[in-house]
Parts: sequence; C-alpha cells; structure tokens
Amino acid sequence: MIPDLSNANIYIVCGHTDLRKGVDGLAILVTEEYKMGVFDNALFIFCGTRKDRFKALYWNKSVFLLLYKCFENGYMQWPRDRSEIRRLNYRQMSRLVNGLAIEERRTIRPIIPRHVY
Repeated sequence: MIPDLSNANIYIVCGHTDLRKGVDGLAILVTEEYKMGVFDNALFIFCGTRKDRFKALYWNKSVFLLLYKCFENGYMQWPRDRSEIRRLNYRQMSRLVNGLAIEERRTIRPIIPRHVY
C-alpha cells in the first residue's frame, strides 16, 4: 500500500503543525494557507511540536493516504520557519524520515596526492 514516491513532488511544511488534524484538516492547511494543490502527485510532510513524529499526506489518484511515523529513539532535524514549505528530493526525504539531517554533511575530505621526489 506504500506508494512509489520516486516521481512525486515532496514537500515539508516547516514549523509546527497540529498533528491532531486528520486528512481534511491537513489538506485544508495546504490549499488555504500555502495555496498548493493536494491532488498534484505531491507528498506533504508535517511535524508537530515534538520532533520525534510526523504525518504525511499523499493523494494516490483515488484516495488520500495519511502516513504516521513515530521514532522510539531519536528525532528529526526539522526546519522551524513556519512561513514556508520546502521542496525535497526523494533522497532528502528518505534521510529526513530515517532521522538523518536533510543535507548530507561532508566529513571525509578527499586526499590530495603529493608528489614525492
């Protein structure tokens, strides 16, 4: 039942969202506050005040899917600017929902070979 999201438009609603909202409440939030279409092959991800859980809303051409995930250990690194929706690619979304930072930080620097004479 999990949709293939590799070609979907993926958005995170930054800031806090009331996660008590269901499908209708989240769809109204997207259409009225952000002026976006919920039927446009888009996945919208919402986070509440606690960063250890999120909800996602997706229209699969016949019904809405409301996905919910709660981390037992750890939390997400969630942008808190409430006034924006941020677009993600599939890889960034995968990192976010697995508890990693959206942007990969390079910790390994490439080795620059030195000429030894």
